[in-house]
Order: sequence, then structure tokens, then C-alpha cells
Amino acid sequence: MHIGMFQAEEFGDLQRLVDGLFTGRETIDRLDLIVQAEILDLAPDLLEIVNLVPPGTYNRTRLCDQINSALAAHGWGATYGTVE
Repeated sequence: MHIGMFQAEEFGDLQRLVDGLFTGRETIDRLDLIVQAEILDLAPDLLEIVNLVPPGTYNRTRLCDQINSALAAHGWGATYGTVE
């Protein structure tokens, strides 16, 4: 691990959120994302990332792009993990 890199205890929580949302579904909407994130009681930083996703309907690739963009903008990809 590089100096200054920190992997949070919540590392991978966003990936688990995405995996759960797309089990048996091709698309989700932002409300599904927000509600599931709150049900899972995600950490405040992760809820902030989820809330940055614009309203709309998402397939898995598009949602992952949005989440990863928000993580990159905050510099949190290494801390919380990116999603695919």
C-alpha cells in the first residue's frame, strides 16, 4: 500500500450495493439506489456518493460509470473501491 492510501472498513460496500440492485434486474432508477443505500445503512461518505447520481434510469454500466466518476472526483476510489 502506498503512503497516503487508506482502505476504509467500508471498502467494497458500494460494489455489494450494485450487485444487490442488479440481481434479476436489467435497470434500476435513482430512487431504488437511494432507498437501498439507506436500508443498508451505508457510511455517510458513501451516501454522499450515491446522492450525487443524477435522477434517471440506469443499466449497470451507466450506474457504475456515474458512481466511479463521483468516487474519482472525491479521490475516494482507493479508499472505498470502485464498482463494476
